[in-house]
Amino acid sequence: MPEDVQASVPRRLLGPAVDPIALEPVDEVVITTLVDNVYDGLLVNDGAVVRAPIAAGTARAPQFESGSTNVGLVAEHGFSALVTVRRAGHSTSVLFDTALSPEAMMTNADRLGIDLSTVQTVVLSHGHFDHAGGLAGLAGRKGTRALPMIVHPLVWTRRRLNVPGTDIGDLPTLSKRALVYEGFEVIERRQPSLLLDRSVLITGEVDRTTDFENGMPSAHEQWVGPGWEPDPLVLDDQALVVNLRGQGLVVLTGCGHSGAVNIVRHAQRLTGVTRLHALVGGLHLSGSFFQPVIGPTVDALRALEPTLLAPAHCTGWRAQQTLAAALPGSWVPGSSGSSYHLAAA
Repeated sequence: MPEDVQASVPRRLLGPAVDPIALEPVDEVVITTLVDNVYDGLLVNDGAVVRAPIAAGTARAPQFESGSTNVGLVAEHGFSALVTVRRAGHSTSVLFDTALSPEAMMTNADRLGIDLSTVQTVVLSHGHFDHAGGLAGLAGRKGTRALPMIVHPLVWTRRRLNVPGTDIGDLPTLSKRALVYEGFEVIERRQPSLLLDRSVLITGEVDRTTDFENGMPSAHEQWVGPGWEPDPLVLDDQALVVNLRGQGLVVLTGCGHSGAVNIVRHAQRLTGVTRLHALVGGLHLSGSFFQPVIGPTVDALRALEPTLLAPAHCTGWRAQQTLAAALPGSWVPGSSGSSYHLAAA
């Protein structure tokens, strides 16, 4: 293992952080899922959860008497979310991941009436292409150039899925040179980062402290020097954390390759805030390899007692069913266009 990678392998760290992060409490956080794997236009508003309408826009269609038809939102195997925090009467926004295709995120934002040129920062949860494909659409819009972009240094890692009997080949790899040329201010950080006047925390590398969240199968490989080797840890995986005043932590994941429970415990340790108010995003429990991880993950999340649990993207149907049954008062289905409005106590 290369020296720089070996130095970054998470270690088991227990107890409070030696230098805890003073994450400023916020008065409100709104997480709007711009793109998810599903879009259900028949979901209805429910308390803090606001759903997108089934008719989110119109499109030209000469087959109809009016010459147009209603359209919904794009769903694809990817994830993107807009996070808006309000503190002391001032609101600011962060774009967390950009989904799979160049156009999906921008299409949905337009149909939802969201102007992404107002975001302060872009954060990539990790380098997989289903979280970064929309950067092409974002870069092409007026007013989105020169955006700061927070990434882990290993986000540029060349990867592949080496599954016998398949011909998947290399996964698309991000180009730092291209992003800088587009005008993004690329900021590489292994350590935690505080954004928006210390009101948003980006975890950086996540400590792996559970004995059941062991990452990806061996078929997930990275290019190291002269050859390929397994890449189970996906070390560039990071999450976004907000401290909602009087309620606790709000944690947003992309795929959660570090493990949902590892991520929450890491956030608790960094901030010193023990209460988990909400967990939103991909939990990567889909497929046979991750089936044994579902049970202990559900048990740990049930013990954490989140008020809101909105698994998305790569969580998988089996884990969704198990989570819905185990935490019926917390679990809500995800969908492109859903907004989670969370207010301070």
